[in-house]
Amino acid sequence: MKSLKKLSMLLLLAAVMTIIAACGGGDTEEEPEENAGGTDDNTEEPAPAEEEGLEGSVVIDGSGTVYPFMAKMAENYMTNEQENVSVEVSRAGTSAGFKKFLVEDGNDFNDASRPIKEEEIATAQEVGFEPLELKVALDGLTVVINKENDWATELTEQQVKDIFLASSGVKNWSDIDPSFPDEPISTMGPNENHGTYEFFFDEILEGQDLVEGVNLQQDYSTLVDLVSKDKNAIAFFGYGYYESNTDKLTAVSVDFGDGPVAPSLETIGESDEFAYSPFTRPVFTYLNPEMAKEKPQVLDYAIYTMENAATVASETGFAPIPEEEIQANIEALEALQQ
Repeated sequence: MKSLKKLSMLLLLAAVMTIIAACGGGDTEEEPEENAGGTDDNTEEPAPAEEEGLEGSVVIDGSGTVYPFMAKMAENYMTNEQENVSVEVSRAGTSAGFKKFLVEDGNDFNDASRPIKEEEIATAQEVGFEPLELKVALDGLTVVINKENDWATELTEQQVKDIFLASSGVKNWSDIDPSFPDEPISTMGPNENHGTYEFFFDEILEGQDLVEGVNLQQDYSTLVDLVSKDKNAIAFFGYGYYESNTDKLTAVSVDFGDGPVAPSLETIGESDEFAYSPFTRPVFTYLNPEMAKEKPQVLDYAIYTMENAATVASETGFAPIPEEEIQANIEALEALQQ
C-alpha cells in the first residue's frame, strides 16, 4: 500500500511540473515571425532616385542680329536649367548659318533675321528634314549716325532710302537737304551674309542697287566702331546693337508720314498701331526636328527658349511677340515628344 501511495504522489508531482512548464514559458523570448507580406512596418522605404539632368551639347549659328538674344538665352539655360548641357552660340550671319544648318549632321538651330527662302527649304528636304520655324522676337531696323552729327537726327523714310540707293544720285549730305553740310556721306551696313542686309535690300530698297562704295562689314561691332569715328557716317542694323551702344551712336528718328519716330521697345511692332512698324521685322530661330527627336537636350532647349522668349527679348533690345504665338510654338515643340 505504501508503494502504491508513493507511486501516486510521484505521478501527481510530474503532472504539476508539466502544467508549470506549459504556463511559465513567458520568460523565454520568442523569435519574431518573418513578415510574409513584404517590408516590416518599421522599415523605411528606400528613397526614390533623383531625376538625372540632361547632358550633351546644343549647336547654334546664324544671325548676328539674333546673337545677343540667343547668347543670353544660352547663358540663362546653362546657369539656371541644365548645367551639364553646353549651348554653343555663334554668329556667322543668317545666310552663312543656313549653309551649316542645311547639311547632313548639321547644326541643331540656325538663327535668322529673315524668313527661310524657298530654295533653302528645298535643300533641307534633300537632306531629309523639314525645318521648324520658331519666331522668337521683333526687331526694329535702326539707322544710326555719329554722335557729332546734329543735322540728320530726323529723316523721312524716303531720305533714308535715297542715301543708300544708287539710283538717287545722292553723294553729299547737302543733296538730301540744302541746309546739311556739303560733305560726302559715308554709307555703311552689314554684308550679304546677314539677314539684315537682305531685309534692307529686299524690303526697304525693294531690290534696287545700293549706292556705289557702301562699306559692308561682317561684324556688327566693327560697324559700331566705324560710325563712332566718322562724323559723316550712317549705317543700319538691328535695334539691339544700337541700344547697347547709345553712348557711341545716335539713332535717327524716321518720319513715315506722321512725324519723326524713334525706334524703341514701345514703337517697334508689326501692326499699324506701332509707329515704327514699316521698319519692324520678325526674327527667328530654325530647328532641325530630327535632331530634337534624337537629342533630348536640343528639344528641351527649344522649349525653354520659347517659354522665356518675352523676358529675354526685352533684356536684349527686342520687342516680344504676342503670347498666343509663343504658345503655338511651344505646342509644336511638345508634339515632337510624342
